[in-house]
Amino acid sequence: MTTDGLGLVGGFLSQVRERPDATALLWNGEEISYRELYERAGRERDRLAQLGLAPAEPVGVLATKSPAAIALVLACLLARRPFLLPSPALAPALLADLFAQAGCRQVITPDGTDADVVPSPDVTPQPLAPREAAEVSFMLTTSGSTSLPKIVPLGREAVNRFAAWAGPAFSIGPGSTVLNYAPLNFDLCLLDVWTTLAHGGRVVLVDPGLAARGGHLLDLLERHDVQVVQAVPMFYGLLLDAAQRRGATLPGVEHVMFSGDVIPDRTFAALPELFPKARIHNIYGCTETNDSFIHEVDTSTTAFPPVPIGVPLPGVEALILDERGEAVEGPGSGELYVSTPFQAAGYLDRTRHADKFTGHPLGLDDRRWFRTGDLVRRDGDGRLHLTGRSDHQVKVRGVAVNTAEVERVLLDHPAVLEAGVAALPDPIEGRRLVAAVQAAPGSGLSTLTLRQHCARSLPRAAVPAKLQIVGEPLPKTATGKVDRKALDRLHELSTAKGRTS
Repeated sequence: MTTDGLGLVGGFLSQVRERPDATALLWNGEEISYRELYERAGRERDRLAQLGLAPAEPVGVLATKSPAAIALVLACLLARRPFLLPSPALAPALLADLFAQAGCRQVITPDGTDADVVPSPDVTPQPLAPREAAEVSFMLTTSGSTSLPKIVPLGREAVNRFAAWAGPAFSIGPGSTVLNYAPLNFDLCLLDVWTTLAHGGRVVLVDPGLAARGGHLLDLLERHDVQVVQAVPMFYGLLLDAAQRRGATLPGVEHVMFSGDVIPDRTFAALPELFPKARIHNIYGCTETNDSFIHEVDTSTTAFPPVPIGVPLPGVEALILDERGEAVEGPGSGELYVSTPFQAAGYLDRTRHADKFTGHPLGLDDRRWFRTGDLVRRDGDGRLHLTGRSDHQVKVRGVAVNTAEVERVLLDHPAVLEAGVAALPDPIEGRRLVAAVQAAPGSGLSTLTLRQHCARSLPRAAVPAKLQIVGEPLPKTATGKVDRKALDRLHELSTAKGRTS
């Protein structure tokens, strides 16, 4: 539960009672108080009541981030109504199938209308059992580009436990200002939106339409005296470029958290100067488990080694299994399993567990465990370092290659802002690696320079067969990560224009 023992919803309601005129949300210059947000949510709750839904029947929410969207989600939480909140950027057919799978007969939007969704006849509804539905609040989804994302139901108490940890951990309370960069359907919002509202802070919402403008992001942080920032590495790259152009720093920020993807060395090395008084944290987790590990960066040193994911959060258990399926004790490498107080019980579609949600893999306890698929190394101090993905291991010309390691090497080049690597079928070699990178403006980066850089750190088979350098951000999935499935298409377009390396 939160610090006052009321949980996420109870914490918000206590703010409405005790501090109704305090600012809850800031949005494009508009201030919304706790009282006004509660009243907006009340109107949406009345709308929910008129839909004729059965008790604990889920509802679909199709919403791009805005105060109206937050009020709609809040209405579902207040009504204890389970809801599916997918990315509105997903293809209409995928959205329709997700809503159908979750058993959502009604899909609503913040503008007061019902969404028009027509599911495929091939989708079998798999709604939660009544007892499960009564305990579920958010239903989020994993990332998905061409295949159907997995639906992850998050239990109410799991969310409450997370908010109870996150608020004190990052000094979020009355008077705190927290930036929210992530889309509303991201699990990152459990911290920067919902934990903040439960603890009485104010949330500065980044308009999705302005999220790629580094100057706008810098303006928000300066204008609103933001103390807590959590975002994916791309945000910090945009912010850094804008700050360097202006010669600006952000001494008012107290906590900086990055999560969700590998942060480029160039960006990481500049964070202590950009945020001179902040504690800087790397947070590791996934939608299924919420945050699991944290590492606080030692900003007193100028030597920045690869950033570890750190040590488990309170109540989190971690297990590393080597290639033989044996537990790694002390320093060593293997695949990571976790069990957290904040995790889901499983996917909505139990057929998609595929050994992801398990008992203890060695049968040593009765907790629920999650197989992350991440390969890690534990150092002598007990900290974990990501080394790749078990599903990123491929054979190229008979040599085992980890595509995540190739991406890491590409990102090590100071002129590379983003990198994506994919292994594609090849009739001769079996697999071939294609890569695309976004180069820093004015860097003059060439494919020859980049190949030489890769060759110094990678075996020959791991040097991508195709390299494409672009000046704009790489294609993204609906969850904001590099869309590796789109990389081959990027090369095809480049070939058509005569620019393939």
